[in-house]
Amino acid sequence: MLSLSNALSLLRAPLALLFLMEKPIFRLTAIVLAMATDSIDGYLARRSRSVTQFGAILDPAMDKFFVFFALGVLMMQGCLEKWQACAMISRDFFLCLFAIYLALAGKWQDYEFRSIRWGKVTTALQFIVLIGLSLEVPFPGYVYILFIVSGCLAFIELCRLKKISEVPQS
Repeated sequence: MLSLSNALSLLRAPLALLFLMEKPIFRLTAIVLAMATDSIDGYLARRSRSVTQFGAILDPAMDKFFVFFALGVLMMQGCLEKWQACAMISRDFFLCLFAIYLALAGKWQDYEFRSIRWGKVTTALQFIVLIGLSLEVPFPGYVYILFIVSGCLAFIELCRLKKISEVPQS
């Protein structure tokens, strides 16, 4: 059965389609609703104690889909350069590196999927930059470098996470 929190996560996919509309109001609406569903879905899952492994994977996957889709549209329209888009998703390259490490080291089962501080910071920064880009606000290069720095910090945070077996059970 699909929970309300997971349904809210899934809602971000059709919201991304609003980026196909070139009017800033549609894009801003999509971003604000995506941000709202991102906040509310986790809150509802924790409050109703319906946090699931599926939801822990679905929520960030929908965030990534929304951001990747929006960045693709903005690149196609010439509002964003390739290096800027790559910088904005650099955290995801670091996540892939960490996943490859876990797989090669045979430690995949030892780690619990959950959100991390630097992942949340990066997602918030992505939404803020998407708002600015939708309003045709130019960003200096160092803003995009911040994404690479936050990606590195996310990787470090992931490497420092305790294994499931090391986490005290309540």
